[in-house]
Amino acid sequence: MLDDHGFEFYENNTFPIAYLITFRTYGTWHHGDERLSVGRNGTNVYGSAMIQPNVPLAEMMKERQAQRTLILEQDHRIIVAEALTEVCDFRGYDIRATNVRSNHAHVVVSGAVKPEKIVNDFKVYATRRLREKGAFSSDRKVWSRGASTRYLWKPKHVLAAVDYVLYCQEDVPFEFRDS
Repeated sequence: MLDDHGFEFYENNTFPIAYLITFRTYGTWHHGDERLSVGRNGTNVYGSAMIQPNVPLAEMMKERQAQRTLILEQDHRIIVAEALTEVCDFRGYDIRATNVRSNHAHVVVSGAVKPEKIVNDFKVYATRRLREKGAFSSDRKVWSRGASTRYLWKPKHVLAAVDYVLYCQEDVPFEFRDS
């Protein structure tokens, strides 16, 4: 359907064209961190205020961690990237770009489901593969709670997200999939 200017009404779609999903390893981002964060109790809504930098809060959150911070080594990152592809193949999601870093993963993915379901699938598959390969024990926390899920309604937004994931990570990505 076209608007008055001849452009598609992407916002009228049931689901966006794609999502930009980012999820972090355990202990690598705390409330009060200078990078900002969102709250859990009803404040994690688009447009709501972020939790502002607060050094004492960030230090307290780090002290209260149940386990040490998890950093992915290169072989772990490869296992996670393969698991992301596997879950997309199995669930029928269209993976457009991935970049697994030492403390987080970025994925641009399309699927006719809510992004929270996709994130959950990503974490479950990646954790299972990491444990099967002996990287971490069954009691090791691998991922932090939640994720960033950005809705991409227009093709230009998808292209910008793919560019960000593949080429804007402060260095050349060790591995990526562009399809």
